[in-house]
Amino acid sequence: MSELTFTRTPATPLPDAEREAILRDPGFADSFTDHMVSIVWDRDTGWHDAEVLPYGPIELDPASSVLHYGQEIFEGLKAYRHPNGEIVAFRPEANARRLNESARRLALPEIPEELFVRAVEELVRADADWVPSGADQSLYIRPFMIAYENFLGVRSAERARFLVIAGPAGSYFPGGVKPVSIWLSGDLARAGRGGTGSAKCGGNYASSLLPTRIAKEHGCQQVLFTDSATDDTIDELGGMNIFLVRADGTLVTPRLNGNILDGVTRRSLIALAKDRGHAVEERDVTVSEWRDGVADGSITEAFACGTAAVITPIGRLVGEAGTIVDFGDRAPGELTMSLREELTGIQFGTVADRHGWVHRIVSAG
Repeated sequence: MSELTFTRTPATPLPDAEREAILRDPGFADSFTDHMVSIVWDRDTGWHDAEVLPYGPIELDPASSVLHYGQEIFEGLKAYRHPNGEIVAFRPEANARRLNESARRLALPEIPEELFVRAVEELVRADADWVPSGADQSLYIRPFMIAYENFLGVRSAERARFLVIAGPAGSYFPGGVKPVSIWLSGDLARAGRGGTGSAKCGGNYASSLLPTRIAKEHGCQQVLFTDSATDDTIDELGGMNIFLVRADGTLVTPRLNGNILDGVTRRSLIALAKDRGHAVEERDVTVSEWRDGVADGSITEAFACGTAAVITPIGRLVGEAGTIVDFGDRAPGELTMSLREELTGIQFGTVADRHGWVHRIVSAG
């Protein structure tokens, strides 16, 4: 698979002045680069037809099985421009592994990790001018795979397509790093036992959209989901993992119970915290424990984490009955912000990368 050749069809690039205007204020992947990557798979041939081609619409037959049975998965990672001019990606091989875990659950083909990484490299090199250099700015990269066969019988597809697109990104939450308010979802769940909660597939995000809308109606920026079987055991946010910080410096995060996405940022923060000597507990965590811990002072901070927002401090947890947790002016916490500074420093090239997480794509100069 390492010998698979990418054909290249150059795009007509966006004029420099227009691209630079976008990079000055990119929003969060509201615009897209000049190219995309496409690779096709079928059961008889395997992976083939690897292309770098102009960004644009893809044609789907009305009977395409992805439209009817939702066989699709995706990933999210970022490329960064370092002070010396080199361009790197953060832990792309971890995203490749997770995509394949999602593929197994959604009955889609696994893609060799080296091919996933090569596809990311091909796109970043083709569109290196789109990698911004502003504070907290990066190139957000979206690899995804869809069933790509036309039929209406209920079965897994025997043809699939893997694509990679990208767009420049600033801060995920408007206004930068500020404590956010979280809405506790009551009757509406994100995932259930034996479902697809641990896969990164669109259905999980679709099920979170109505609760997120409700959260915003209550002045909250994100929604917290609990295990649908217990109502009190915390799973994750709509698109982020969650950590609580105890007064003794211990970090507590829900264990990967099959409902929860195995976040790359989550794994990275666990490693960085342990490097500092902090204990990290991956176990069942409840809303009751969080509430009571803040009340008695044993829980001093909480934050959410994910590729898009990196680390976001949590200020309040709100539910139907009113405020459940309120850190007040104690948020953001010291450890929350210190971990954020270390992780983003590694990503942006201002802090040493002791773990070898940074993957160089374009050399300095």
